[in-house]
Amino acid sequence: MGDRVAMIEDACRHMDSRGIKVLRTSGLWETEAMYVKEQSSFINGVCEVETSLGPFELLDELQKIETSMGRMKIIDKGPRNIDLDILLYGDKVVDDPRLSIPHRLLLERPFVLHPLCELIPNASLPHPHSAIPFRTHLANLPTPSAPLSTLTPLSPTHPPLTPLTPTRRTQLMAILNLTPDSFSDGGLHTPTNLTHTISTLLTSGATILDLGGQSTRPGAAPINPQEELSRILPAIPLIRSLPHGNQAIISIDTHRASVAHAAIRAGADMINDVSGGTLDPEMLPTVAKLRCTICLMHMRGTPQTMTSQTSYPRGLLPTLAADLLARVRAAEEAGVRRWRMVLDPGIGFAKDGEQNLEILRRLGELREMEGLKGLPWLVGVSRKGFIGKITGVGVPRERGWGTAACVSAAVCGGADVVRVHDFGEMRSIVRMGDAIWRV
Repeated sequence: MGDRVAMIEDACRHMDSRGIKVLRTSGLWETEAMYVKEQSSFINGVCEVETSLGPFELLDELQKIETSMGRMKIIDKGPRNIDLDILLYGDKVVDDPRLSIPHRLLLERPFVLHPLCELIPNASLPHPHSAIPFRTHLANLPTPSAPLSTLTPLSPTHPPLTPLTPTRRTQLMAILNLTPDSFSDGGLHTPTNLTHTISTLLTSGATILDLGGQSTRPGAAPINPQEELSRILPAIPLIRSLPHGNQAIISIDTHRASVAHAAIRAGADMINDVSGGTLDPEMLPTVAKLRCTICLMHMRGTPQTMTSQTSYPRGLLPTLAADLLARVRAAEEAGVRRWRMVLDPGIGFAKDGEQNLEILRRLGELREMEGLKGLPWLVGVSRKGFIGKITGVGVPRERGWGTAACVSAAVCGGADVVRVHDFGEMRSIVRMGDAIWRV
């Protein structure tokens, strides 16, 4: 069936171009096939759309999209590359041989109710149908033989993140700072040793490389976009030219839309924005057009001001959840699909030492908060200042043991990706953590 996520994204693009505006989407849920069992698993999602088309006109346009994308229906409910159904249409009820609204099988399909409940959990079928909320119908379905999970693609060459799969492996993101002034490894990776550094990471099993050209340490002075790009862009083709480099996921640590655009066009895969799209209003629309995944991190202010913004009178976790949900909503409004989002609680960014510890202690709670469940989480704790204060280790490069404890806590709390400097050592920590907790 090819790249299934790309096909769904193509279908959304076709809808937008035909007067069917996609307002927001659920995550994508991978499920075993129903009815016809001898076929591969399906990927399913729900879109909320706005259109002036009537129900039958909408059906006609959706079928035209299916045809234009090469759908051929050979077996009823059998394999197909795209399948666009109308589940609900406001409060309308339609009973026709061509079209039934609400969809007749809506309430019996977990692969429909799961994504539908991400968008409208407290809604119900229109009168005269059942007034029971969709979330209650979902809770009353039989427990599936295998847990269902959302999926988040990072690149076409790598399996997606599946944050609701209990046995999933924690991914490691190796930090590759190309800056002279980063807090722990500034100036370490130079053009003369970069090939060796990247080769060592790749041969050690690194699958995600996070390239940074602008330091985000507290108080770091900003540089211009051209200088940031001059540091990042040469590394992308270098990575791709090395053994295993074509399989690596290249992440770009930037808050600038222009840098993100140039880097993705040069061959990078995803964007890691410490501001969650707040420092450049063009970032989220740019990511939407690029159709790449973005990590939305929680931060207040800027790297220059964030240390003075650590007051959370409404409680740390409720505020983090509300702030991150606001970023998710902003990304949706800009056209970023929910399945293209990763969240980061922003440890060390507008948080003091005790707040950092609380996040690690309660990460599992944060993952379950309203509107955030099903999204994957990235956690970056490597060598940070609060570790030095607790352990008494002043030199950032010597904070490996403290970092290891924090990485273990992140794995225990359900992190999908951990961002680290000491890749080899942290790989062993993660493998051990997965063996203990990911069962």
